[in-house]
Amino acid sequence: MPQNFLKIVFVSIFAYLFALILMRFVGRKAVSQMTFFDFIMGVSIGTITANIALGPNRFGAVVVLVIFVLLTIISDYLHIDSFKLRKLINSEPIVIIENGKIIEENLRRARLAIEELNMQLREKNVFNVSDVEFAVVEVNGKLSVLPKSQKQPLTPSDLGLSTSYKGLTRDIIIDGNVMSENLYDANLNPVWLSNNLKKQGISDVKEVFYAGLDTSGNLYVSQRRRNRETEGKHGIE
Repeated sequence: MPQNFLKIVFVSIFAYLFALILMRFVGRKAVSQMTFFDFIMGVSIGTITANIALGPNRFGAVVVLVIFVLLTIISDYLHIDSFKLRKLINSEPIVIIENGKIIEENLRRARLAIEELNMQLREKNVFNVSDVEFAVVEVNGKLSVLPKSQKQPLTPSDLGLSTSYKGLTRDIIIDGNVMSENLYDANLNPVWLSNNLKKQGISDVKEVFYAGLDTSGNLYVSQRRRNRETEGKHGIE
């Protein structure tokens, strides 16, 4: 019994790591970005991985998993190069609102009830169909909405105003560890970091949970909080 248990543990770890390595080759895609084809392939790969851990024919399951991953990678490359294949596998975007008018035929094609359409519009902060220039159901099922120009918020460019550049915040400290590569890439050094932390009353890097540097050169610091949260402290149970 103990040997059997250990065997299952080791095989499960192997199956998990093996699937993880293979999925790195497949690429990253958020669940919200997954098409129906991506979902089916993900479920299939997960099922095959479970068969590697528990099934009697583990070698066969490994071979099937490798084949599935290779086919997924090949399909992805063909998907990029072939418009016809993209339409065959993932269908195509469907316009369901044009110039404030609902296109009923396309609404049926997308299998959307009017209540579902209104719900998704409200999620985009649109409460009136007549305010919509275009609404498109994407291949992943999400709704993209372009409000009419008079219903869009003003931007600095509309007012002829210039703005300062805003880029990505660089991670400088994560969980008490200095990201030296990011620090030096910003033409800074540990002495600068230490001086800035001292200005905020922090003497040890280990006291910092997170620190990030924005494009204006400002250092945002969040210290570790050792105190346990009391129930209802932040108004959420």
